[in-house]
Amino acid sequence: MKILVLNSGSSSVKYRLFNGTDTLAKGLIERIGESGGDAGDHEAALQQVMAAVDLDGLGAVGHRVVHGGSEFGRATVIDDELFAVIEGLVPLAPLHNPAALSGIAVARKLLPDVPQVAVFDTAFHQTIPPDGVAYAIDASLAKRWQIRRYGFHGTSHAYVARKTAELLGLPADRARVITLHLGNGASACAVSGGRSVATSMGMSPQSGLVMGTRSGDVDPTVIFHLHRVAGLPIEEIERSLTRFAGLQGLAGENDMRTVQQHRADGDPAATLAFDVYCRRIKEYVGTYLAVLGGADAIVFTAGVGENSPEVRAASLAGLAELGITIDAARNERSERIISPEGARVRVCVVPTDEELEIAQQVTAELQK
Repeated sequence: MKILVLNSGSSSVKYRLFNGTDTLAKGLIERIGESGGDAGDHEAALQQVMAAVDLDGLGAVGHRVVHGGSEFGRATVIDDELFAVIEGLVPLAPLHNPAALSGIAVARKLLPDVPQVAVFDTAFHQTIPPDGVAYAIDASLAKRWQIRRYGFHGTSHAYVARKTAELLGLPADRARVITLHLGNGASACAVSGGRSVATSMGMSPQSGLVMGTRSGDVDPTVIFHLHRVAGLPIEEIERSLTRFAGLQGLAGENDMRTVQQHRADGDPAATLAFDVYCRRIKEYVGTYLAVLGGADAIVFTAGVGENSPEVRAASLAGLAELGITIDAARNERSERIISPEGARVRVCVVPTDEELEIAQQVTAELQK
């Protein structure tokens, strides 16, 4: 079955056409609505997509939707009711869900007879138990305003945990895997038997690990202090913590490759940024070892995780007493298994494929 996967951003549309697991076409339309951009609006962008790919025999369109709230634990066929629910979740994902809604609306208009399926980044984390999603705040406030941990990067964590179990010959229903999705956005996840039981991102993709431009975990009092004492408006604080924090805030660069180059040149700011980044990963690995009661594997994925031997080595340094070690030569070559033979906890590098995971989830949902 042919599946067209669409990832609609605020100013871009990424697409990939599958036939089973084979990629038939893929592309990216950028700077939508901008002067000199590829398209004037999302409808024009999707018309370009439709013209660029062979839609003969198309079975469905799968849409990446960042936020599904607490309602959805799996891929779901889109109808008017579901569209309204996704609209209602815009306050929880104001930068992401509106773009997805635009893509869905246009795709439904252009392909009215083709099933449209939403695949939510949050869905994989619906298996986290209540004590892993509740915040210790006024329960009535939390319920009224839907404040809880949701988690993100779910398609990546699901795909990579499953592929790691296959790589190591582990039974998928019993494997304990810590997945580290390290890109410009970054998150960690504890996966037990193929189910998410803990994840670092929370109500939004802001919390947890240090990221390219996002702070990750920060004491909420920092926000109060900047507002009351420094006199900064809330909007400016939010912009600072989401666009000018993380590696960007510490080193003036949001790309880990550049940070590592400056670190090698002796730049103290880049060195601190690298060390903070890796320490936070190590802290979450330790936390998830406790949550899982041990781990069969730790896996690195996404742009930084797949391509930075330095980050992988520094993030797991000093954990030999816990059975976690890295073979330096294997790590430098970015082999699929970078731990030594016989290691108690195996360390892996597994490329993610979120679009393929979306296509497979769409197919599974339609075959039900």
